[in-house]
Amino acid sequence: MKLRLFAGVSALVVTAGLSACSSSSDASDGSTAIDVWLMRDSVSDQFQKDFVKSFEAAHPDIQVKVQIQEWDGIGEKVTAALASTDAPDVIETGNTQVAQFAQSGGLLDLSDKVGELGGKDWLKGLAEPGAFEGKQYGIPYYAANRVVVYRTDLFEKAGVDPATIRTRDQWTAATRKLNTGGTQGIYLPGQNWYTLAGFVWDEGGDLATESGGKWKGSLDTPEAVRGMEFYKKLQALGRGPKDSDEATPPQADVMAKGKVAQIISSPGGAKTVVENNPALKDKLGFFPIPGKTADVPGAVFTGGSDLVIPTASAKQDAAYTFVKELTGDTWQKKLAVAMSYVPNKTTLSGAVASDPGASAMAVGAAEGHATPNTPGWAAVEAKNPIKDYLTAVLTGGDARKEAAKASEAITTAMNSGT
Repeated sequence: MKLRLFAGVSALVVTAGLSACSSSSDASDGSTAIDVWLMRDSVSDQFQKDFVKSFEAAHPDIQVKVQIQEWDGIGEKVTAALASTDAPDVIETGNTQVAQFAQSGGLLDLSDKVGELGGKDWLKGLAEPGAFEGKQYGIPYYAANRVVVYRTDLFEKAGVDPATIRTRDQWTAATRKLNTGGTQGIYLPGQNWYTLAGFVWDEGGDLATESGGKWKGSLDTPEAVRGMEFYKKLQALGRGPKDSDEATPPQADVMAKGKVAQIISSPGGAKTVVENNPALKDKLGFFPIPGKTADVPGAVFTGGSDLVIPTASAKQDAAYTFVKELTGDTWQKKLAVAMSYVPNKTTLSGAVASDPGASAMAVGAAEGHATPNTPGWAAVEAKNPIKDYLTAVLTGGDARKEAAKASEAITTAMNSGT
């Protein structure tokens, strides 16, 4: 789920189809050995060992060699691998990175496998960025998204029942009520742009749109501006800095000091809070980010990973068998329980029913989105004019004028060719 940026890739003239490839045997016992790149900390060592053992038992003709990769520098490493003749057979990649790798021509088109893999039930926030120019290259692996992490004791003291917070209006009313007796109702730093994106999507807007093959920033639409206005309203109910994001200072550290009633974070943030302040153990709860109406939860950015198969792989049949099993229902349920992830299909959300944090994520994941599905988006995140836009508005700038400036900067970055 950690997203990393990387330089653009050169075009490769490679064509291959799954049906046209046959696996080669290269192990001493005549079986096929496939190389799989998985990312550091995406799954536990125990889960990985259990899956590989079960997979090899079910497919004795395939041996799996897993290599753990580091997130830092992975873009360049994958780009080089796709351009080589010695690529791994399966690669885990951040869901929003797929478009850049697919643009190179180095990924196998798996569009004809979507039905077989249960694609009609995939989470939109994983499936959509896994596609590029109408073809499906990335197969959804797992997801995570932001929820509201809250102090159960402070809510009880203020007489606020989290179960009644289903809409934005109810949320802001509760947050005002929590702002008493030295308690800070919410900590929301000024540059938490993923949270802003959710509010923009709630209003029917987007960060950027495409028309005629050209992308342009769209923060200056009326819908997107309304999302900014709600962000400003919510941020004003706390005392978060207006010129930094959730990492500066780490918002879990701020909550651990004992005065903050809510933060917007993945459920893993709660673990960090407790590590910093053990007295808060069993005093943290979760609920989905509220939407405009009670019947639809707030939109969220879906982070996570997809699995891809390089066209340069000589063992695509075996690689596909691996991908099919790891992303299938049986192992998706086990992965969700083991790692507190959201499974890749909406029909599997019940797998995390006993995990409060993951359950709250699963509700929000139904309204999950990804960043604009274009290779040029990496250039936007490199400088991130959205953060500057947030700070400008929160410190008194005119939302419409600042949105126009930010949209222009987004447009320039996306079409810069980087």
